[in-house]
Amino acid sequence: MKIETNIILLSVCIVVTGFLGVCQGGNLRKNFYKTTCPSAEKIIQDVTWKHVCSNPNLPAKLLRMHFHDCFVRGCDASILLNSTADNTAEKESPPNQSLSGFDVIDDIKAQVEKQCKGVVSCADILSLAARDSVSFQFQKPMWEVLTGRRDGTVSRIAEVLSNIPPPIFNFDQLKNNFARKNLTMHDLVVLSGGHTIGIGHCIAFTNRLYNFTGRGDQDPSLNPTYAEFLKKKCPSPTDAITTVEMDPGSSQKFGSSYYTILLQNKGLFQSDAALLTSKQARNTVKELVSQIDFFTEFAQSMKRMGAIEVLTGTAGEIRKQCGKVN
Repeated sequence: MKIETNIILLSVCIVVTGFLGVCQGGNLRKNFYKTTCPSAEKIIQDVTWKHVCSNPNLPAKLLRMHFHDCFVRGCDASILLNSTADNTAEKESPPNQSLSGFDVIDDIKAQVEKQCKGVVSCADILSLAARDSVSFQFQKPMWEVLTGRRDGTVSRIAEVLSNIPPPIFNFDQLKNNFARKNLTMHDLVVLSGGHTIGIGHCIAFTNRLYNFTGRGDQDPSLNPTYAEFLKKKCPSPTDAITTVEMDPGSSQKFGSSYYTILLQNKGLFQSDAALLTSKQARNTVKELVSQIDFFTEFAQSMKRMGAIEVLTGTAGEIRKQCGKVN
């Protein structure tokens, strides 16, 4: 009976995967374009590195864009779609309005199309460009990106807020959010390390400075000296323009310093500080202070994140332009 059940379950899995092409990365593989567009990954790296060379803030932007894409409808490049007359796209939602780097993805797509027309998906381009932008600092790939993703044809503003974890989430909310994407608590702590590069807008964390519990108080878990620094940078609790480095002194340098400052209670967002409220998560934070361990674990977690609900096989399409469906 057990053998028969396993066979039935396997058959169902094959049928579902065959018809829908939706899988947690099962159909992705190395060098997917080896025969159809052998120069694809080199073109993507070259164009990405060219842009990073002139804009060192780009790695944080593309890494964030990749995360926001994968957490809504999976890694299907739905974040790249523009709104139409009858639909408002994901990029119009508040968490996505500060995203940038779309022009870079368009440039990469144009260069790839010149070499291999209609072959390489925007979803794969975004996944590779995020990796390559971070890797520019090291002049070598920092994690493996399996390829074979296809592009989605749906992008809805209404789906963003229920999927992108906001900076005010507590630990349980973050853990549950990641679990819905088949990512573990370990992945949560590791991927939070992406905050070692990039900036945050004042309005995303000023509640910790001026009105943490609704009584005009300050978050008691926040390092007092760091809090005073942030108040000088963000004197208004409603400032949506001013930005602050998420990892002081490291906004353009990818490394494990995020975990060092986190243990000093200098995590910028409430969602950063939340990682210290769980004993297990705190222990992981301590382990990731080691740069070697962080790079190793980040590579694995990014591989898992890049496989969230991907479209493969005949599902979706290969967009001609990343901003609109064919």
